[in-house]
Amino acid sequence: MIQAPARGKRLQARLEGLGKLEKRFTMRSIALLFSFLALQCWGADKPKIVFIAGEYEYFSRETLPAFAADLAKKYEIEPVILKRPDDEKVESIPGLEAVKDADLVVLFVRRMTLPESELEHIRNYVKAGKPLVGLRTASHAFENWTEFDRDVLGGNYGKHYGAALKTTVTPIPELKSDPLLKGVGSFISDGSLYKNNPLRPNTKPSVMGKVNGREPEPVAWTHQQNGGRVFYTSLGHPNDFKQESFRNLVRNGMEWTLGKSLKEK
Repeated sequence: MIQAPARGKRLQARLEGLGKLEKRFTMRSIALLFSFLALQCWGADKPKIVFIAGEYEYFSRETLPAFAADLAKKYEIEPVILKRPDDEKVESIPGLEAVKDADLVVLFVRRMTLPESELEHIRNYVKAGKPLVGLRTASHAFENWTEFDRDVLGGNYGKHYGAALKTTVTPIPELKSDPLLKGVGSFISDGSLYKNNPLRPNTKPSVMGKVNGREPEPVAWTHQQNGGRVFYTSLGHPNDFKQESFRNLVRNGMEWTLGKSLKEK
């Protein structure tokens, strides 16, 4: 009997192995495999972003959902809107468990005393070092977590200048090429200027605000906590949302915290 060369035997063994592998992969298993790969490849481009509106003074329950809806029209995102109930006396934000698997949380809350069972969802999110964007009153978001401003946002909220004073908002010139300031120019804000100097160590201001006769104050900066990226701006008056520069600033901050650009539709 003639023996096949060793090379031929190896080839035959490989072909037999491929045949066995083919039998293992039914059409259903192949479909499941492609579904998994699709989630890994395409799902990553559609981040789940939880927008939390929990204050009344600046109408965040109207401005934030509208901003989220506008983003969803232009970008591949999965927006989740959570709002404080109409009754201002209700200290609750239903649905906060949604932050557990969020890719990003955008927070616009003011002086709430959340039940610990609800606040724990945000605490755990922060402990995990996940991306966070804070707007305006997020610096004094929780009455039962006052360290949030200092420890998470890197801020130092100390009240504000008079509401009658207009704030001139100006990007820091040396940072004009920073992606965080793409499409962001100077504008006038109707919101009172928050006092935040001095900021916590390791914060990086990008935009300043000034009222007549006062020293400039940082109105936007980045920070990191538990390895996670945080962006905060003390802007957020209803008229700020009408400013393209403000909307670009917030979107840029979202992208910075995520570490990637939002995918356009």
